Amino acid sequence: MRPRWLSPGLMRAGQFALAALMLALLWRALDGAEAARSLAGADPLWLIAALAALTLQTALSALRWRLTAAQLGIRLGLGAALREYYLGQALNLSLPGGVVGDAGRAVRARQQAGLLASGQAVVFERLAGQAGLFVITAGAFAVTLAAPGGLEWPARLIPPVAIFMLIGLCLPLVLYVLTQVPGRIGAGARSVWHGMRRAVLARGVILPQALLSLGTALSNLAAFAFCALAVGHGLPLAAVLAFVPLILLTMLIPLTISGWGLREGAAAALFPLAGSAASGGLAASVAFGLMMIVAAVPGLIFVVGRRRAAA
Repeated sequence: MRPRWLSPGLMRAGQFALAALMLALLWRALDGAEAARSLAGADPLWLIAALAALTLQTALSALRWRLTAAQLGIRLGLGAALREYYLGQALNLSLPGGVVGDAGRAVRARQQAGLLASGQAVVFERLAGQAGLFVITAGAFAVTLAAPGGLEWPARLIPPVAIFMLIGLCLPLVLYVLTQVPGRIGAGARSVWHGMRRAVLARGVILPQALLSLGTALSNLAAFAFCALAVGHGLPLAAVLAFVPLILLTMLIPLTISGWGLREGAAAALFPLAGSAASGGLAASVAFGLMMIVAAVPGLIFVVGRRRAAA
């Protein structure tokens, strides 16, 4: 439970301050002037390509949400799904926690089947997207470890990444085991398990879910790779598949707004492993964050439109 004195406004200010502090420290430690020059000379064509990839990611995510919701009795038109997804993304990028926009999607879609079903549709859709990113990461990790001449993983990084992969693989098993537990915990786990089987794993649904999730994950990876190319620090394909998912996953940690600072720190740490400069990772990550904001502009327009309509 959040303490009473810790208001949403104070949380937001703290997250902004932490992001600014982390960026300032990275800027000072990693030759920020060189990163600034890379950003100033960024190739606009690669930035446009990154924006196109992020736009594709949003469209595929909206389709995945629409498919998931339909399995739970919620019918969404394509236009409505896109509009709501853009709105949710804009709120996620600007508010603490990164889930406020998703919660709003669930609340506004509750009329047809109730808040539980609409909430499950949003949660399962987001989990499917993270599963796609996880599958790519796990596959690239295994291949680059095994392939001769592949990407060189430092010995200190292999155990934590391997543990992370193992935990991800075990989560579905843990959920299934919890369904066998008596009482409220078991009942809650069974509700989630049955909903997930119906919305994500059912015959006729699992294949499009898998394709859409892989599509959204690859679109995000492509957007980051295009930003790296834009600032003159392109990554080999193996590094894009193995390292960039780890960079993007830091955005799930709700310490800053939309992962700012954390994402740049991860990029600066991982880029040298792919033969690039740490300042290049900083520049690429900042460019990616800026492109995410630009890609969310339609959502900001919807936010302003709603506020004017309410007034």
